[in-house]
Amino acid sequence: MEKPLKKKQRNVVFILTDDHRYDYMGFTGKVPWLKTPNMDKLAREGAYLPNAFVTTSLCSPSRASILTGQFSHMHTIVDNQAPDPGNLTYFPQYLQKAGYQTGFFGKWHMGDHGDEPQPGFTHWESFPGQGVYYNPTLNINGERVAYKDSTYITDLLTEHAVDWLDKRDKSKPFFLYLSHKAVHAGFKPARRHKGMYKGKKISLPATYDQTKTGAYKDLKWPQWVADQRISWHGVDYMYHSNRDLHELVVDYCETLLGVDDSIGTVMEYLKKEGLDESTLVIYMGDNGFSWGEHGLIDKRHFYEESVKVPLLVRCPELFEGGKTPQQMVQNIDIGPTVLAEAGVKQPENMPGVSFIPILTGDGQAPARKEVFYEYYWEYDFPMTPTVFGMRTDQYKYIKYQGIWDRNELYDLRNDPDEMYNLIADPDKQEIAKSMSSAIYDWLERTNGMNIPLKRTVKYRFGDYKHKNEH
Repeated sequence: MEKPLKKKQRNVVFILTDDHRYDYMGFTGKVPWLKTPNMDKLAREGAYLPNAFVTTSLCSPSRASILTGQFSHMHTIVDNQAPDPGNLTYFPQYLQKAGYQTGFFGKWHMGDHGDEPQPGFTHWESFPGQGVYYNPTLNINGERVAYKDSTYITDLLTEHAVDWLDKRDKSKPFFLYLSHKAVHAGFKPARRHKGMYKGKKISLPATYDQTKTGAYKDLKWPQWVADQRISWHGVDYMYHSNRDLHELVVDYCETLLGVDDSIGTVMEYLKKEGLDESTLVIYMGDNGFSWGEHGLIDKRHFYEESVKVPLLVRCPELFEGGKTPQQMVQNIDIGPTVLAEAGVKQPENMPGVSFIPILTGDGQAPARKEVFYEYYWEYDFPMTPTVFGMRTDQYKYIKYQGIWDRNELYDLRNDPDEMYNLIADPDKQEIAKSMSSAIYDWLERTNGMNIPLKRTVKYRFGDYKHKNEH
């Protein structure tokens, strides 16, 4: 463990949601009828970082990257089944050693993990895997407690988190990790929100129909994208059902309202206790979500709506509100940011950086010139190939492995909808070549040239067993 630096130990609240795409908040105007007053207030009084990305757009790898500050190929939790290798250090462990009270509430889901307490947390409340929206069972510090009477998971976790804050040792700094199940698929809103947006519709994205009409061939999209339209993650057979896309979006947005209420409850408590000016509050999604772009739903791919996540940050003691910095940040920056504000030296195996200098206007702060992405093919979801990618302020290069198909190159400034693949454009060959080379440089530099396979045994479709379980 690293020795603490001499600096004020700031209280931190980190709120994480599941599958919340970056622009589905009221203040962005993306969905005119969606109202998220507490997210709006957080952005107004703090900052909204519209160019926040995950390193892997999938639950377990992203959550592991947040907790370890490492890329998927470094921590090796490359999918939702790969087990924790047992040698990882989570950044809350450094906080604990520095004297912090640390509380975890909600969805852990790193690999095929259960609900047992994990290192780094003085207080623990979780559930296995994805959990359930209603009547959950929580593992509270090793003891399982079942809840009935239509108990709603988002409200329950929020209530317990605030109760923990209220009963904390006020002589010590705190780190709260509130990790919601919402808004993961199987969307179920709180009863008070059910039907609030009934009949509402979104504007379909510009790329919604291209795979259906065959225009994707002229646009030079990969064949796998067109093929996925009628799969589990395609708009014509969403989750193997015939539900209307707009109805699913309504369920998603109504479920999101519970998360917005949760933010309001936490902020209200901080204000009541006089902690709202000095506490660093971070709200983030674990990955994005597509709603019809390229004929797809869900995540995993490297298109903007899948890889971008909401990132709201507030701390009036550090910076003035109303900021919308355009610099690119990633989920691997969460650990370094929190450690820096806790006065704890960042470990060398964390490649991310604190994004607080971006918010305080530090002109000397290093600006990230690119973000890298990786996703590894999954047995249960074979529709999406292994993906490696790189994005700069202008271009995005997507490289596929294990599939006979074309790669992709987009000019994001002139084509923000990623409609026109320039991979075969004669004028763009040097750009494609340099970005492809940069991806290999990144993988070599971070020991990612070998895919970290894990020993999992497949007995039947959807049923994994780990080596130590049989």
